[in-house]
Amino acid sequence: MQPQTGMAELEYKDAMSGFERFLKRLFDFTAALCGIVVLSPILMVIYLIVWFTGGEAMYKQERVGYKGKTFTIYKFRTMKKDVEKNGIPRTEEERREQMTQVGQFLRDHHLDELPQLFNVLNGDMSFVGPRPERQIFIDKIMAVTPNYIHIYKMRPGLTSQATLYNGYTDTMEKMLTRLEMDLEYLTTRSLWGDLVIICKTAFSIISGKKF
Repeated sequence: MQPQTGMAELEYKDAMSGFERFLKRLFDFTAALCGIVVLSPILMVIYLIVWFTGGEAMYKQERVGYKGKTFTIYKFRTMKKDVEKNGIPRTEEERREQMTQVGQFLRDHHLDELPQLFNVLNGDMSFVGPRPERQIFIDKIMAVTPNYIHIYKMRPGLTSQATLYNGYTDTMEKMLTRLEMDLEYLTTRSLWGDLVIICKTAFSIISGKKF
């Protein structure tokens, strides 16, 4: 896909009804709460390992989410301290070079994202939805197409079809491909479809697939 400036904004209608969105939020809250309780020993062990091997264990970053509101996303720290202070986007290779040894393991097994269960619990995120972006990347995408604004109709998610099949987005082409997939999700999403994506994600993690 080649970026084209001046693209016209299209209308994208949410396929979920208000009741379905309520059920989706109820599932998110319940599953996140259960996940936090069940995984609390693992969360504590990972926290202590990261803290003992690199100091600050939690990584916090401002992202843009539902209705265009900013929120703080939580992860276990996988990178060397202060490598993102300047906010300059990095390629996947650069990111891997800047990871700690523990961080590499956590990232490869998606354990670094477990603290986002708290983001799901308080309503900033959902289990399934578009990955939340930083404003710096949103500005770049909006300069190419105004259609990104429709992403604000959904809570950002831990996983999605785009996350599974488009991978880490380090180029504008990948960003636009992911946007296209996320907008398709908006217009076709359902509770059953979300369950399928969650199962595919679980299978991918268990099988060791990198995404």
